[in-house]
Amino acid sequence: MFLKQKRLVGDHKPFLFPGALSNMKAEILSTGDELRSGAVIDSNSAHIAEKLEQEGIGVARHSCVGDDPRALVSALREIAARADMAVATGGLGSTVDDITTAAAARAAEKPLERHEGAFASIEAMLRKRGFKMRDCDRKLALLPQGSQFIENRRGLAPGFSLKIDRCLFFFLPGVPFEMRRMLSDGVLPRAAEAFGTRRSFFKNKTLSTFGLTESAVNERISGFADVFPGIKPGLRARFPEIHVKLYARGDRADVLEARVKEAVEWVRERLGDALFSTDGKTLPETVGQALRDEHATLSIAESCTGGLISSMITDVAGSSDYFLFSAVTYSNEAKINALNVQSSTLETRGAVHEDTAREMAVRAREIGGSTYGIATSGVAGPGGGTPDRPVGTVCVGMAGPDFSQARTFHFAFQNRLWNKRIFAFTALDMLRKNIRRSLKT
Repeated sequence: MFLKQKRLVGDHKPFLFPGALSNMKAEILSTGDELRSGAVIDSNSAHIAEKLEQEGIGVARHSCVGDDPRALVSALREIAARADMAVATGGLGSTVDDITTAAAARAAEKPLERHEGAFASIEAMLRKRGFKMRDCDRKLALLPQGSQFIENRRGLAPGFSLKIDRCLFFFLPGVPFEMRRMLSDGVLPRAAEAFGTRRSFFKNKTLSTFGLTESAVNERISGFADVFPGIKPGLRARFPEIHVKLYARGDRADVLEARVKEAVEWVRERLGDALFSTDGKTLPETVGQALRDEHATLSIAESCTGGLISSMITDVAGSSDYFLFSAVTYSNEAKINALNVQSSTLETRGAVHEDTAREMAVRAREIGGSTYGIATSGVAGPGGGTPDRPVGTVCVGMAGPDFSQARTFHFAFQNRLWNKRIFAFTALDMLRKNIRRSLKT
């Protein structure tokens, strides 16, 4: 996708560099003790890298520096010596630990001076919020000489671009809400203008699987690089799913689209039923769409998952179209009183048994008046396991118009939350596969 034409926010005197964006070496620098220490997760760098990659700008390195002026100046100079472009976040505010602007000036060997455009922007934002200008606010307008300011439409601290040696730096606030808008409006268009017209297109796809280990997915798609040398595959574990990521770049959008489509089909053939989405949809979204496609409805009875399946289903907008009934029946008495499960089943089989789970699904379907019913009963742990029903055991029941069934699954996790999550996914995936088979017949 080409960059959309946007009115640049802030100054508009482009730095010009020869070459195309696709040939660039770009880096990302995050600053702050809270990031360096791990107290705060650095979501900014992930967002910036994704957006730069989408625009054909390859990111070679991510760095993080704490609130140490010498270390920050050193990092800026190191990046300037090896990169064409860099995006730095954090440290632009008015508190004692906001040191990035001064460090940038020192690295570039430029004095700080008041930038009138930045000052006017700060003044306008304060006026809009009903505040008066303070000395600390005035300091925000002090930028390194030669900087071009990037307007912050969501906060006070302005961003700025500055050339240090061979590298064009973009300095942005660390607040994600502010940074994302400034990246979109103030950085990407300037990068395209500075480095020339892009000559390549970029496309990525996320293929989501459940029920296979990462090594099993890797084995099934081995040989991909030989068949599709221009597409880079990658695996990402997002418990309990495994995602296959495809990254592709090419000179023609239509050729690239066709090649990626061919690659998706190649992967689909090898992953089979384990692949539930090729467009980034979650498993609950996929199940919801399958129910819509069949004009079907769903009721749920949960024991060990404690309402998690119902929560996942209702996280999807519009789920009221197909989700009719839910009951969390944790005790045997609740299973009998709320679902009409036979007491003899619980007495002779126990709560964690296929017969119990199947009966729960049947009763949930009857009470809800739905096409399908699913149910879970298991041992989430960490206690409560027995030799024949260890922690990680779950029985999933399912009922439909002309069938009822149940299966037992065993997982090795001792973590209660992990077990609940994988139990819920297992039930939804079992439903997905049943609906898929019914749609084929």
